[in-house]
Amino acid sequence: MPSVLVTGAGRGIGRSTALRLAERGWTVYAGVRRVADGEALKEEAGRGIEPVELDITDNAQVAALPDALGGRLDALVNNAGTVVSGPVEAVALDEVREQLELNVVAQVGVTQAVLPLLRESRGRIVFISSVSGRVATPFTGIYNASKFALEGLADALRMELREWGIRVALVEPGSIDTDIWRRAQETADEAEARMRPEHRGLYSDQIASMRKTVARVQKQTSPPEKVAAVVERALTSTRPRARYLVGPDARVQAALRAALPTPAFDAAITRLTNRS
Repeated sequence: MPSVLVTGAGRGIGRSTALRLAERGWTVYAGVRRVADGEALKEEAGRGIEPVELDITDNAQVAALPDALGGRLDALVNNAGTVVSGPVEAVALDEVREQLELNVVAQVGVTQAVLPLLRESRGRIVFISSVSGRVATPFTGIYNASKFALEGLADALRMELREWGIRVALVEPGSIDTDIWRRAQETADEAEARMRPEHRGLYSDQIASMRKTVARVQKQTSPPEKVAAVVERALTSTRPRARYLVGPDARVQAALRAALPTPAFDAAITRLTNRS
């Protein structure tokens, strides 16, 4: 049976991916930050799940991965990540560093740790990026920065690893029904509370409009199982694509980005996100 490490497997896209691949006969090393999440996942799957306690920002846990994986690995799904939101002017630098550390630096760390195993198996790497790695929107600039960086990283890896037959793909979901979108209003509350009073005043109209946008998008999210199906395709296709968009909103945003000149695109996105 082929084996795969899925990071951030405790919930959302990672969880759905782990369950789908286990059902399809993969041995899934499910990277989870809490042991209880791994046990729950293993119980639901019934077979095929091997929980691995893994905080991808913990250097010791990352370094121990080759041993935890039994010395063999056929694929890596770099899924773990987080979202920092708010106007760029108002986001604390510590939050910027945390965003980049988890969404970029830690992805490199995990990839480096398991690449010797993937080289032996001529395996595959899938990065869970986002349409936000192609399209920037107001109040997500720091998240955009992390995903734009991830896209460049994956593009470079795809060329660097070609010599050993290691395929690298990016999966770019739009709005997905996970905790990130379910808690989007609470996350906005927390981000606003951390802003200085002058920033709350300056951006008050945009904040109000963005809350309405979030409420609208929450009604249109796609299920995480849809992303899991695309991940499986990227892992098993004889000719995997470099990028896979997932969800109608992701495809629309990417199409607009490609078709419109920058001023027209900026105006369209600003109107959309500031619509009351």
